[in-house]
Amino acid sequence: MFRSLTALAATTLMTLAPAAAQETAIFSRMDAVHPVWAKEAMVSVQEAVAADVGLQVLKDGGNAVDAGVAVGLALAVTLPRAGNLGGGGFMMVHDAKTGETKAIDYREMAPASATRDMYLDAEGNADSNLSRFHGLAVGVPGTVAGLQLALETYGTLTLAEAAAPAIKLAEDGITVTADLADSLKALEKRLKAWPASAAIFYKQDGSFYEPGDLLKQPELAATLKKFAAEGPDGFYKGEVAEKIAAAVEEAGGAMTLEDLANYKAVIREPVTGTYRGHEIVSMPPPSSGGTHIIQILNVMEGYPVGFLGHNSSDTIHLMAEAMKHAYADRSEYLGDPDFVDVPVRALTSKDYASKIRDGISLNRATPSATIKPGQLAPYESDQTTHFSIVDKHGNAVSNTYTLNFSYGSGMTAAGTGVLLNNEMDDFSAKPGVPNAYGLIGGDANAVEPGKRPLSSMSPTIVLKDGKLFLVTGSPGGSRIITTTLQLISNMVDHSMNVAEATHASRIHHQWLPDEIRVEDGGLSRDTVAALEAKGHKIAVKSVMGSTQSIHVDAEKGLLLGASDPRRTGAATVGY
Repeated sequence: MFRSLTALAATTLMTLAPAAAQETAIFSRMDAVHPVWAKEAMVSVQEAVAADVGLQVLKDGGNAVDAGVAVGLALAVTLPRAGNLGGGGFMMVHDAKTGETKAIDYREMAPASATRDMYLDAEGNADSNLSRFHGLAVGVPGTVAGLQLALETYGTLTLAEAAAPAIKLAEDGITVTADLADSLKALEKRLKAWPASAAIFYKQDGSFYEPGDLLKQPELAATLKKFAAEGPDGFYKGEVAEKIAAAVEEAGGAMTLEDLANYKAVIREPVTGTYRGHEIVSMPPPSSGGTHIIQILNVMEGYPVGFLGHNSSDTIHLMAEAMKHAYADRSEYLGDPDFVDVPVRALTSKDYASKIRDGISLNRATPSATIKPGQLAPYESDQTTHFSIVDKHGNAVSNTYTLNFSYGSGMTAAGTGVLLNNEMDDFSAKPGVPNAYGLIGGDANAVEPGKRPLSSMSPTIVLKDGKLFLVTGSPGGSRIITTTLQLISNMVDHSMNVAEATHASRIHHQWLPDEIRVEDGGLSRDTVAALEAKGHKIAVKSVMGSTQSIHVDAEKGLLLGASDPRRTGAATVGY
């Protein structure tokens, strides 16, 4: 085992050759990859129409939060599989004037009727249908309250002004893109199981919307108008709330009008850490994202990752070992901080990272079965979506929100146009049993009334010398954490521009299953062979994440942005 950086660097000189050809190939492929640039302000969103909505708000004098709320509402219309009113999420807000960054938690909450064993069958086994495609799967939505809290605390527009673009899109209709058409075809079974959803997302004869068709959502427009006129009460009370509660009850759930009326979004202090002269500011619990991004980066900081090379077998090995420990700790310690004492300070301490490094071998993979959650002093969907915004004043928004699965539970509350989430699956239905993303949970994330389920969503802001450096985040379920930290490492350790960092291939390890997931075509055969020789199992699968990132280049006075090419339809725009 090597604990000296000098010794580690020296020993790797002979082992890097197999990966060198692959790394050279990666950089040659990225020679022509350049970020979008702007002088004043920038918006990076997974859907182009919503990106333009945000940019127009900025051009009209709105700030980053104004644009963020407008984008969040527009995505409910233009990207219905993830953009939403019936889900929840997290927003990081950086105030340039004060230098402060705050975290807005608008994660869904369990209804008052929720019980610890509500997803277990008669034999005591977890019944995934109940937590995913049933009325019991729906958590009390938080998006409406969260966006309103952001606007009233940090914005300058009225709610009616921020909602106007989304209302127009829902009323006038959106042009169906190839991406939207494909997703509706792929999720036909889930959506057509609910008549209210089928009536919105398929033609009257049940046929598909094709690219170029016009899709109008008048019921969603009406709901947005009530929200714009009445604030959160237009959603959480009255007619809309009655229809949501009725839809959940009809589907076998037990969400009440009181559950909806009692929902509250909250402002929390972010979790912070440092990495090679940069300050990492990210989402605290009930997100596990910020805590474990910092934990993994702390471990990596003890190794000469830049010298070892981007995606070399040595770098991937050390990164994967750090990831294993973080996800093991996630299974034990992370949950809603309003219900459990989450040891964030211990998990993100440099001393704890040093102890983890002491147990990592340079040459041999540690079997996950031997890794247990650390002895410390006293969970998301592929179809999540993220957007990043920086305004001309240097204010920033990093926002990730979701319905959980694509189109959530598939259920729309009749008469509202609001798709409902299936976020209750993010609780530990039975401690020790994996959820839909293979994540193991424990008692800290057990179901309780009023509790927010653990999340992996990781909206993140990076500062350098106290000033904005990077605004980023991603969808990707359990892979959100590792996707976000690799984008940071690519820029800090490997001096990539934001577009190169976005395009670069990704890896992922989440402790269990004990495998390094790699993107198809992302690593050379030599690198894979070197990792296997160290004892790693390699699983080649589809691409991971969809980062939307903005880099603030203080020296050049430019904003440099990039949308992930892994998903179609995204756009980074600025002026």
